[in-house]
Amino acid sequence: MSVLSAPGFPEREVRARARTAAGSVFPDNARYGSTLFGQTRVPDPTVLDAIDNARLVPPVFVPLRADKMFDLGREPLAGDVDLTTTIGGLRSTLPVYVSAFGSTAVADGDLGVAVAGQAGAAGVPMVIGENIVPVSGYGRMADEEQSSLLRRLTEYTKRAADDLGGVIVQQSTEDADAEVWNLVYSDPASEPLLTTGRLAFELKVGQGAKPGLGGMTLIPRERAAHLSAQYDMLDIYDTAESPVLRSATPGTFTAEILRQQIRLMRNNYPRCRVWVKLPPARDVADAAEVAWAAGADAVTVDGAEAGTGWAPHGFLDHVGLPLAECLRRVADRDRHDHSLLVSGRCWEGTRVVKCLALGASAVGLGRAALVAADENADHGLTNLLAAFELELRLLISALGKYRVTDLAAEDIWFPATSERT
Repeated sequence: MSVLSAPGFPEREVRARARTAAGSVFPDNARYGSTLFGQTRVPDPTVLDAIDNARLVPPVFVPLRADKMFDLGREPLAGDVDLTTTIGGLRSTLPVYVSAFGSTAVADGDLGVAVAGQAGAAGVPMVIGENIVPVSGYGRMADEEQSSLLRRLTEYTKRAADDLGGVIVQQSTEDADAEVWNLVYSDPASEPLLTTGRLAFELKVGQGAKPGLGGMTLIPRERAAHLSAQYDMLDIYDTAESPVLRSATPGTFTAEILRQQIRLMRNNYPRCRVWVKLPPARDVADAAEVAWAAGADAVTVDGAEAGTGWAPHGFLDHVGLPLAECLRRVADRDRHDHSLLVSGRCWEGTRVVKCLALGASAVGLGRAALVAADENADHGLTNLLAAFELELRLLISALGKYRVTDLAAEDIWFPATSERT
């Protein structure tokens, strides 16, 4: 039985995809032959989400389709679209990855493990969020229960092929004190990933749900004293039985600090890929440029629409740049083919293709992945990814293209009233 809810997110549609996989890409087949289908959503220029208001625009003349036709010796089909790609140095079957869930209790138990196993089997990379080890430990010792991090890493590795996907372990300021990367890097459980080049470490600079703040979770009151040396504990609720708000520091960064952190990662963990996660900040393009120049394999940008964790209402609704603006600012720079990963309310194929056309290399699934696994613990994320696969093939082939990397700004149109004109 499902237990999650996601207010303001298209939860019902994601659950339908988790149940029926690729069939959910189309209208209800029971209505076939008795219903006239057409556009059901009219773009609203007053809505801030420019990506949702934009449209994909196929051309009449399709030279890349002609090239594909000569290669194949027949007319190309949607199934001929190659969706495999490289995401921050990791090979993936789709241009999507599973975003970090942080230390939120939602992903702390079996749900996070279910997501890990299905992501591994599908061959898409998965990020494991920050603050897990400082709060709940790592669990490598024989007399310890495995932490959520170690359980997810182990389940992913068990289900994944040797040449696809990968696990990305995130670390923030408190994680550095707990030596999370050292623990993972030296753990025998990580060796299969290290040997095949499928382990990455991600430096968390910020996040979409609450840019400018660190991670926040609610913890039982009896644990507050134990964690008070590492975190700010705020008693904001009324009763003695109420939980306590645990707030982490966002860390302090300058351009030089970021450069040195990345160089330190490359030096200390030479067998790992290096990722950097940025918030939807006004200087996001400058920060991305610094990260790439310092040697980061990927920069992840959370739009203000992103986030799975606990955050104040004001931050969720009013703080941070929308994903469309983040993409515009970063895409305006010469990225030299560096890997730009983005996340923010991505749950179906059209938004993913729009992000790819605007310069992203891949798109992260956060709430969508959790809701899908909550709907069906055995196959929910697998089914959601199957729906993505079909939809991406149809959309990209309709644009006359057959590789993810061929998508470009010419494939997307913004209404005249849009901020992008």
